[in-house]
Amino acid sequence: MTETIRPTFHGFEQIPLREYAERAYLDYSMYVVLDRALPFIGDGLKPVQRRIVYAMSELGLGAGAKPKKSARTVGDVIGKYHPHGDSACYEALVLMAQPFSYRYPLIDGQGNFGSSDDPKSFAAMRYTESKLTPIAEVLLGELGQGTVDWDPNFDGTLEEPTWLPARLPHLLLNGTTGIAVGMATDVPPHNLNEVVSACIRLIDDPEASVADLCEHVRGPDYPTTAEIITAPADLRAIYETGNGSVRARATFVKENGNFIINALPYQVSPSKVIEQIAAQMRAKKLPWLEDVRDESDHANPVRIALIPRSSRVDAEQLMGHLFATTDLEKSYRVNLNVIGLDGRPQVKNLKMLLTEWLAFRYDTVTRRLKHRLEKVERRLHLLEGLLVAFLNLDEVIRIIRTEDEPKAALIARFGLSEEQADYILETKLKQLARLEEMKIRGEQDELDAERDRLIATLDSKAKLKKLVKDELAADAKKFGDARMSPLVQREAAQALDETELVASEPMTVVLSEKGWVRAAKGHDVDAATLSYREGDGLLAAVKSRSTQQAAFLDSEGRSYSTAVHTLPSARGNGEPLTGRFSPAPGASFQAVASADNDARFVLASSHGYGFVTRFENLTGRQKAGKAMLNLTTGAKVLQPAQVGSVETDRVVAVTSAGHLLAFPMSELPELDKGKGNKIVEIPKAKLGTERVVAIASVAPGQTLQVKSGQRTMGLSFKDLDEYVGARASRGGLLPRGWQKVDGLSVE
Repeated sequence: MTETIRPTFHGFEQIPLREYAERAYLDYSMYVVLDRALPFIGDGLKPVQRRIVYAMSELGLGAGAKPKKSARTVGDVIGKYHPHGDSACYEALVLMAQPFSYRYPLIDGQGNFGSSDDPKSFAAMRYTESKLTPIAEVLLGELGQGTVDWDPNFDGTLEEPTWLPARLPHLLLNGTTGIAVGMATDVPPHNLNEVVSACIRLIDDPEASVADLCEHVRGPDYPTTAEIITAPADLRAIYETGNGSVRARATFVKENGNFIINALPYQVSPSKVIEQIAAQMRAKKLPWLEDVRDESDHANPVRIALIPRSSRVDAEQLMGHLFATTDLEKSYRVNLNVIGLDGRPQVKNLKMLLTEWLAFRYDTVTRRLKHRLEKVERRLHLLEGLLVAFLNLDEVIRIIRTEDEPKAALIARFGLSEEQADYILETKLKQLARLEEMKIRGEQDELDAERDRLIATLDSKAKLKKLVKDELAADAKKFGDARMSPLVQREAAQALDETELVASEPMTVVLSEKGWVRAAKGHDVDAATLSYREGDGLLAAVKSRSTQQAAFLDSEGRSYSTAVHTLPSARGNGEPLTGRFSPAPGASFQAVASADNDARFVLASSHGYGFVTRFENLTGRQKAGKAMLNLTTGAKVLQPAQVGSVETDRVVAVTSAGHLLAFPMSELPELDKGKGNKIVEIPKAKLGTERVVAIASVAPGQTLQVKSGQRTMGLSFKDLDEYVGARASRGGLLPRGWQKVDGLSVE
């Protein structure tokens, strides 16, 4: 006989790793979504918040009670309902007590609960005390009236409410943020009066559109007086889709010549804003400001003083720049993703949110009325039995005194129910006085009237709607307040260009032979008399302004540029340009130019080729520079000559052999980059020994200064007539003794 082999069970189950990991991840993600990160639409709370509020109510910490240590509350919450970390639980409690975090705080905290400057600077829970605020009653008031479902707590020893019976749409009042697995929520806070007004509109007109509801809910209402500058159309789009962003901006006033910031956007730290402004001042990017001070105190929670350098500083321009470059203007994400009545997370628009909350409210009120109706009917039932006993008092007393089982005898004699019989037997003798009959009948009349009202309300949708509407209006009257965040339509701020932040001052840019650069204030600087490093000397100096760019040309014909106001002071030796730019190995800087972008320059090489170009073409942000002037082998870059007018100026070029040529500027092409055309003729046989020394642009009325050693010869515009020739010609020979030219300048 064959023995049957049966598998043995070793106390564990074998499943594929992939299946286990997938199931574990899905279980975890569903837990995070439903039980930790997203709020329920009914009461607008996450589980930890709901448990804190409920635990505080169980501890008797109502608005009229004496506060208790926060550690007591946290202990009850994590010991009875929320088996997680005490620090995370306490942080959630603190958040609900911070008036700068919650639009309508649910907890009244005593002690250090943090500040807007540092919300997490709150004291430990053993030092602080807390109780519920009056508005928390909106969440808890109907809890014991059969309005919620109850679930066992984590160890099954207690029960906790699945949700709280909120009389107001708390989700929109205080908003919430949360990050789940694969989804997040960002619901901004709103004004209570506006939300209630929208709810009443929806009760009266269930077909109202989101646009209709936006006539009441005009936008978020953060717990700060900073402006909301998002356009109404954009706000409406957020409420129609459930997604978008809201932009808030700080407010300021002018006071004794200073700019006082008196409100910051939601959750923006004053110290961080001051740090951002101070960093720009240190980087010399805010020359308009002399100082920034924090003058906040108990009376003025936000007061940041900006002290301008002069009374001529444009407040709107300066503040616009600060709005764009600091947290004085901030954007907030809106994502109305909540757990609906069906237990599923979904991004809802404003109408869906309010419609679903009203359905929750109708259900809550219906359950409350049914619960009360049951209690009224039970009380009437008991009173009916008590009245029977009162009318037959002697008989009842006889039965109780003589019968072994008075309960059964009472039921049989008067046709009572067990509940009525128990109630009669438990009644005290003093309640059997003669006046009790009137009280019983009076209470019966009151309860009959109440029962009729309850039944009438439950049977009529119109009456139920009116009841909900009246209760909403009553709560709005009791807890409502004016809007805190004003709605002001403004364009998003734009940062000013770097040059607009710098005062326009005359400067002289000095370039040394070794490629060191510096900038001296003023145009009357004699660059030759400045001190230079050993073995170094002056190469070129050009007049500029602090708001302009300086362009440098290297021996490869590449151009590099930088802002003049960023150059080091002329008090020292400056800094090497190789620290700012990355020229090719072996390349050296040979020329410098500076002007407005529309100014024109003649760029030329020592081999006699060149062209006219706009200064803007010389500038660029590239650290490696940009190709500008194509050089033939052995050619050098000459110092660019600024052009006054292409129509009237003359190009003047002088060679090392003393040949000087002048011709109309219009004969030279205007290019963005390249080699250019021939300016002056240098015979091929002399290319190795003769070169172009300098070029200049001379306008009518100006004088050309020809430098030779220590001597200078002046040639007027008319004197140049004898040197005028065709472009690319040889030009005229300078007088004997002046043929060794060191440079040209124009005055």
